[in-house]
Amino acid sequence: MINYSTTYRNKADLEGISTLQKANLKKNLSNQEIETYGFVTVDHSLEMLENLNSIEPQIVAKDDKEVIGYVLAMTKLSKSDIPIILPMFEEFEKIDYNGQLVSEYNYMVVGQVCVHINYRGKGVFEKCFQLYKDTFGDRYDFCITEIALANHRSRNAHKKLEFKEIHIYTDSYQTQWVIVLWDWSDSYPHI
Repeated sequence: MINYSTTYRNKADLEGISTLQKANLKKNLSNQEIETYGFVTVDHSLEMLENLNSIEPQIVAKDDKEVIGYVLAMTKLSKSDIPIILPMFEEFEKIDYNGQLVSEYNYMVVGQVCVHINYRGKGVFEKCFQLYKDTFGDRYDFCITEIALANHRSRNAHKKLEFKEIHIYTDSYQTQWVIVLWDWSDSYPHI
């Protein structure tokens, strides 16, 4: 049975996130796996995960004790902690959303999302995000993240949850990113 919870002060769950993340890093996958299953880009150290977790808990799905899915929670306080994502935060200073710069809102960043290959297509992604909204929706205006433009599986999965694609930019490594936003003030059915 799959259980959904937060990682509030649970180092074993953070270690489980790290294990699942490493198995799905783009650099560890074949081109065929990348195209078929998608990928994650940022390789968080356990220390980075602990730092994120000290600000807000992370969302995990577990089958017994094994982490089989997660959604990372990141706030503005962490924007300088992971250099590879700093360009995303810089883009927030340029993007208008409903007449206001994204950077002026109180937002939550989806630091990363991943579901174990054996559990994809079984509702884990959706249930993790529902807990994400239930956990943070009363304190943040929306959640926002970036997805590599080439990561079609992730883009499609986020669209199903009503994330809106609001901006595309190219970073200094010539990677194209699409910024997506899930406005929690919009109505969204509970899963």
